[in-house]
Amino acid sequence: MKQFLSFVRKEFYHIFRDRRTMLILLGMPVVQIVLFGFAITNDVRNVRTAVVCPSPDVLTRRITDRIDASEYFDVTCRLPSPQEAEAAFRRGEIDMALVFGPDFAGGLYTGSSSVQLMADATDPNMATLQSGYAASIIAEASRELLPPDVRVSSITPHLRLLYNPRMQSAYNFVPGVMGLILMLLCAMMTSISIVREKETGTMEVLLVSPMKPLHIILAKAVPYFTLSCVNLLTILLLSVFVLGVPVAGSLVGLMAVSLLFICVSLALGLLISTLTHTQVAAMLVSGLVLLMPTMLLSGMIFPVESMAPLLQGISLCVPARWYISAVRKLMIMGVDMQYVLTEVCVLLLMAVLLITVSLKKFNDRMG
Repeated sequence: MKQFLSFVRKEFYHIFRDRRTMLILLGMPVVQIVLFGFAITNDVRNVRTAVVCPSPDVLTRRITDRIDASEYFDVTCRLPSPQEAEAAFRRGEIDMALVFGPDFAGGLYTGSSSVQLMADATDPNMATLQSGYAASIIAEASRELLPPDVRVSSITPHLRLLYNPRMQSAYNFVPGVMGLILMLLCAMMTSISIVREKETGTMEVLLVSPMKPLHIILAKAVPYFTLSCVNLLTILLLSVFVLGVPVAGSLVGLMAVSLLFICVSLALGLLISTLTHTQVAAMLVSGLVLLMPTMLLSGMIFPVESMAPLLQGISLCVPARWYISAVRKLMIMGVDMQYVLTEVCVLLLMAVLLITVSLKKFNDRMG
C-alpha cells in the first residue's frame, strides 16, 4: 500500500508541474459551463403525448386524432387526470400532455372551455417547439371542426411548463456539459497518460518494479478520478450559484451516478490505451470515439427522438446518453432514484464490461 500511495503521489506531481495540463483539467470545465452556447434548435419529431379528457366527445376525439396524425406527435396514452399525467412525466413515459377541460364541447357555447398543454421544460427549447407545434395544430383543427357560431379563440390552449417554468436554457446544457467534461477528462487524459509511458519507454521500467501491473494502472487513474470529482463539484457550484440551476433532487444520488459515470469513462480510457501506441493516436481515437458521439448522439445538443432509427440504436451504446438523462431527472426534475434505475443499470453494465475487457487486453499486451 505504501508503494501504491507513493506512485499515486508521483502521478499528482507529474500532473501539477505541467501548467498547460492543469489549465485544461481545471480551466476547461469553468470556461465551458460559463460560456457554453444555447442548444441548437431542431425540428420536433415523435413527441410522446398523453391526452387527458374527463368527458370525451366527438370534438375532443377529432382534435386528438389530428394531433396523433401529425408527424410531430405520437399519442401514446389517455389518462384520467392531470395528476396521472404528472406521474407519467416523472416516470419518463411522456414528453407532453394535452389536457381538455370538463364538458369541453358544451363549454364552447358558454366560453368556459379550456385546453392546457403540459410540457417537460428540462429542455426549454424543445418544450417551446413542442407546445408551439401543438397549439398550431389545435388552432387549425378548431377552424375546420367547430361550428360557425363558435369563436376559435374559445379553445386557445394555455401553456404550462414543468420543471423549468422560466425557460432558462442553462437547465438544458448543464447536464450535457457535465457528461462531456467528465468523459473527456477521465477517458482522454487517462489514455494519453498511459500511452505516454509506453511511447517514452518508461512503461517497461514500471513493469519491472515491485508493483503489479494492475496497481500501476490504478495509480495512474486515481489522480484523474480525484480531479474529476473536483470538476464535478466546481460545475455544480457554478450551476447553482452562477447560473441559478438548482439541484431539485437528491444530491447524494446525483453524486453516486456521477461517480459511476467516472468509472465508465476511466475504463474507456484504459481500453483506448491498450489499442494505441502513441499519444497522437490516443487523442484521435478519443476524439472520434468519445467527443463526437458525446456531443451529437447523447441528447446533449440534438434530441435523440428526432434522429434516424439507426442513429438512435447507435446512441444506446454512448455512455453519456444515459448519464445526461439521469442527471436531468435527478437534478432538474427532482425525481427519486427509482426513476433512474434504467440509466444506473446500463451504466453499471457498461462499467463492468469495459473494465473486464480493458484489463484483459492490458494483461495480454503486457504478457
